[in-house]
Amino acid sequence: MIDLDDEQLLRYSRQIMLPQWDVAAQEKILASRVLIIGMGGLGSVCAMYLGAAGVGHLILVDFDRVDLSNLQRQIAHGMQDIGRTKVASARDTLQALNPGVQVTPLATRLSPEELLAQVRQVDAVVDACDNFATRFLVNQCCVEAGKPLISGAAIRFEGQLGVFAGHRPESPCYRCLYGDDTELPGTCAENGIIAPLVGVIGSLQALEALKVIAGIGTTLEGQLLVVDALHTEWRRLRLKKDPECPVCRHFSLISK
Repeated sequence: MIDLDDEQLLRYSRQIMLPQWDVAAQEKILASRVLIIGMGGLGSVCAMYLGAAGVGHLILVDFDRVDLSNLQRQIAHGMQDIGRTKVASARDTLQALNPGVQVTPLATRLSPEELLAQVRQVDAVVDACDNFATRFLVNQCCVEAGKPLISGAAIRFEGQLGVFAGHRPESPCYRCLYGDDTELPGTCAENGIIAPLVGVIGSLQALEALKVIAGIGTTLEGQLLVVDALHTEWRRLRLKKDPECPVCRHFSLISK
């Protein structure tokens, strides 16, 4: 546990005064490590709020570089960052926002073994990527390593958010949500996206991650929050564990 100094007490005072939060929760956050996969629209917002809130160590993974078309929604990057790796750009933004946060940028496509090794070292994983192959791999690593996964997605005017603890026998994992016969949506480059939507979902990912790490409140574990931003309509869906899930079924059987 980390003891707060006077500067930290002032910086995080508005959180600490919350009766559900207090100094003990802030100390947990300062001692925590979070892995964020993807430093685009969702990852930019999530990382900035986690850094501002005091997460001690953020590990950012993204091999992509900043492009002009990103700047409509990926607010961790600016005109001066075009051509740079997104993780390097985001690192500079985060350290300017909160110098007390350690940031490790990984500008590479991690192998399954490398990703699993990173997942094992953190307290929570945020999936902010834009393709299902990576999402399925991240989920599998979280199940195997026994780490909570905060997953978000946004496209067009549609967004969704869920917290998955597939390492627990009774809880569904991300793969339970999407079976082999599920028709998967395309990317933002193919379909477009309204800019503030990633801010909404990315902020909620940060909020869920903080609650998971601090152990407060009720998270979205076992649920899916869906938003229709065009009509400002929210739905909360309860997810069922798939007894035939190719990922968490294996670990459920081991745990019995």
